[in-house]
Amino acid sequence: MVRSGEEPRPAGRATDGTGPVSLRELFLQGEPVETGVRASILNSWRRCRSLGLSPDTFDLPYREDFDAGGRIVRAAVPVLDRLQSTFAGSQVNISVADANGTVLLRRFGDASMARSLPAIQVVPGFVFAEQVAGTNGIGLALAERQLIRVYGAEHFAQRSQQNACVAMPVRDPLSGRIEGVLCLGYPRAFERPALGVAIRRAAEGIERRLLGQSSAREQALLRTYLATGAEAAGSHRGMALDALANEFHPRDQAILQEKAAELISGAQRGAAEVALPDGRRVTLVSRPVTSGSGVRGFAIEALLPDFPAGEPLVIPHQTDELPGLGASAVALSLARPALTLPTGHLTASPRPAVTPGGDGATAGPDGTDGLRTVGGGRRRVEPGAAVPSDGVRGVAEPDGAPAADGGGSAADEQQPGEAFPARGLVMLGEPQVGAYALAARRRLELLSEASTRIGTTLDVRRTAEELAETAAPGLADFVTIDLPDAVLRGEESADPIADLRRTVVHGIREGLPFTPPGKRVDFGPTTPQLRCLSSGEAVLEPDLNAAAGWLAQDPEHTAHLLAHVHSLIAVPLLARGVVLGVASFYRAGSAFGDDDRSLAQELASRAALSIDNARRYTHERTMVLALQRRLLPHGLPDQDAVEVAHRYLPAESDVGGDWYDVIPLSGARVGLLVGDVVGHGMLSAATMGRLRTAARSFAELDFPPDEVLTHLDNLVGRLDREDPDGKGAGVIGATCLYAVYDPTAQRCLMARAGHPPPAVVHPDGTVTYPDLPAGPPLGLGGLPFDAVEVDLPEGSQLVLYTDGLIEDRHRDVDVVLEQLREALAHPERAPEETCQAVLDTVAPAHPHDDIALLVARVHAMDPDRIAAWELSADPVLVGEVRAAAVRWLSDRGLDETAFAAELILSELITNAIRHGAEPIRVRLLYGQTLICEVSDASNTAPHLRRAASTDEGGRGLFLVAQLSQSWGTRYLPEGKVIWAECGLGAV
Repeated sequence: MVRSGEEPRPAGRATDGTGPVSLRELFLQGEPVETGVRASILNSWRRCRSLGLSPDTFDLPYREDFDAGGRIVRAAVPVLDRLQSTFAGSQVNISVADANGTVLLRRFGDASMARSLPAIQVVPGFVFAEQVAGTNGIGLALAERQLIRVYGAEHFAQRSQQNACVAMPVRDPLSGRIEGVLCLGYPRAFERPALGVAIRRAAEGIERRLLGQSSAREQALLRTYLATGAEAAGSHRGMALDALANEFHPRDQAILQEKAAELISGAQRGAAEVALPDGRRVTLVSRPVTSGSGVRGFAIEALLPDFPAGEPLVIPHQTDELPGLGASAVALSLARPALTLPTGHLTASPRPAVTPGGDGATAGPDGTDGLRTVGGGRRRVEPGAAVPSDGVRGVAEPDGAPAADGGGSAADEQQPGEAFPARGLVMLGEPQVGAYALAARRRLELLSEASTRIGTTLDVRRTAEELAETAAPGLADFVTIDLPDAVLRGEESADPIADLRRTVVHGIREGLPFTPPGKRVDFGPTTPQLRCLSSGEAVLEPDLNAAAGWLAQDPEHTAHLLAHVHSLIAVPLLARGVVLGVASFYRAGSAFGDDDRSLAQELASRAALSIDNARRYTHERTMVLALQRRLLPHGLPDQDAVEVAHRYLPAESDVGGDWYDVIPLSGARVGLLVGDVVGHGMLSAATMGRLRTAARSFAELDFPPDEVLTHLDNLVGRLDREDPDGKGAGVIGATCLYAVYDPTAQRCLMARAGHPPPAVVHPDGTVTYPDLPAGPPLGLGGLPFDAVEVDLPEGSQLVLYTDGLIEDRHRDVDVVLEQLREALAHPERAPEETCQAVLDTVAPAHPHDDIALLVARVHAMDPDRIAAWELSADPVLVGEVRAAAVRWLSDRGLDETAFAAELILSELITNAIRHGAEPIRVRLLYGQTLICEVSDASNTAPHLRRAASTDEGGRGLFLVAQLSQSWGTRYLPEGKVIWAECGLGAV
């Protein structure tokens, strides 16, 4: 039966083997738990809480009336015996429960466990249904109806905290109804990937045995088959012999069973040779069986010539399920010579028996006419004879008559010492019933699996891979998917037929000569792929050897493929009227049919919708990312205060609103800004651009950091109030950190609004996180922001970042901050190296949020490039300061700048004396430009105006503006600074 995959384990599970303990405790305390716990476990916890279950309850309901001999028990006993042998000596507890969760059977890898474990883990009859036992393997497997793993604290009950288990429902293969649950319990330290494989195979073994009990008609056929001395019995996909399971790979078993289904549906006596992928050839014999009640069917046997004679006959397990059969089979075994088969298998009788077909002919040892097709001819095989080493090569007679019809006359004598070949029953059933019913169920299960496996991500390429992985081997042996380049980029293709590129190649084995992924593919006008794209419908080619259009596409290439594949279905990938590509399904064995074409069309339609969703998402994400990058700084300004490096890393799932900025300020200072808009998508990116522009404008007005944040807070509040829906569904907030570094004082003034604190890397390698008040996020309004001043010696690094770097659902923030501290503790690194080291060691491998990172190494201004004077409000002193400034500039070779600086200082000092208040200070800063500053204690700011021709004054600031590159006012806690910046080559 086709089964869906297991639910992925939570990445945040505790490493001590006890599961997500802290999350379980939070849940039991009534706290919300939305992440870090698998959905199936969390849903089960919620159901347990709604039922009022207590995790401390130890007792479980016990039923004395459980059916200890029911069909699930009879089917499971030999399977559990084998599992017990497999896990011998280990601490594995094996159990089988019925569909109500009542444990019916127990087995232990270590027999001593039965003495040390509590009764509920030893004695059958206890009920482990979820509604009474809480979250556990048996109960959850019944609730989720799939393979389930439960680890440690994922159990609801306190008693199971140190254990783990894997459980799987067991279904009736015909009805699909859950008959019970197989569960393996073990200590958490015993966890093995092979446990999932072991329980799947064991469950399938129980289901194979259940299939033998499912139909009274099949049982009647089986009784007749066994009573005639045939091999041990089985039926389609359920009761195949253990010999077949051991002798053949599951892939080979599927091939044999598929061919057996064809032989049964053909309703003819005969034989067929089946070539397996490993080069072996197996002969399947089909012969009619008619029960005493008139049920007519066919038995398909595989000849097993490699089993020698000599061992006694053993009655198979299946005979225990057929009343009245065991005694007759034992009597039969005493009367006949024995042939060798592995334990648990009934051998064929070497004595003539009644023909199962009921035609009255005498049957040979194989139940036919005693004639065997050997080496191309027919001969009689007597008891003890063996098939020659070349094996059986016979098929139905050329004239269409059955190969064994009771009328043969030619016979060869047996060779001395040759052993009669054993036979394994592959399938027993009525034509056009069992095989088609199971095939229909497999198709339904494949569609159900497709709904859960296809479209788990919003990645175009991965969605195409999921389609291929679902279809092979469930529907096809090999799948290729071709998509246009435009679709892979998230766009619609203008000409998908001419733009196809091989995207996925997937199959049951590698090495086939398909066009490899990444290469362009060109389909001719007569190929099935182009026909399906033109018609919009799936195209079936049952036999590629006769598909002229496909063969003509590339004769040399198709000749190589024909050695591996024989049938094709080409299906267009269409969604919402858009052609997204083409999927090709190939089979190496039996040919595709119309039902397969319909199934392929349905799979492709579902996958196409998921691919189109992924394409649209990719398109939107590309646009948002382009907008985001467009709104971020394209380059860093030239300045001497800091050496800066930056990184921006978008989230994998969606783009957010993180930003950074470096802003040159007056007085050789520089502003460093990092922010994060809440949310993702186009709205967040656009809002980020508005906030960054506003923040830069506020900063260039020389507002201190706390005032800049106050203005941004008001802006975000207005944006929320301007929401067109009036529901506040737009911008819901933002965080921000703003720092201003002054190289003349080597101090940094910073404030933050709900943002992570910065990191300071000192010259000695010490990394600290300044005690900076967090402040409320932007948009709340009405709350103040506090600024803190920090000393930054030359060579220190200031590191600003957004929360995407340190906040992750699977990591503790304190641990990440310590990792960041270790990554930054290398002051010798350049900022660029520091950025890369942080992303390599601290950033999550798959970020769920954007990451903006800004690293600034601070520099100090040389004291020789700073000149300062203080003077009283005496106009006489203006000339002295002006002369001193000219000498200072001349000593530094700035004679060309001296004239402009002299006029600027003269005007600014005069205004300060006339309109300001003492103390009056003058400062010159010589960097990339010459900055002239005059400060006084007055808060009155000058204003540039156009003087009339009759005015005697009012032209001073106009001259300053003409002689300087820029000028402005910077307010201090007491007073103001009027500054002007002029180029070093000013005249």
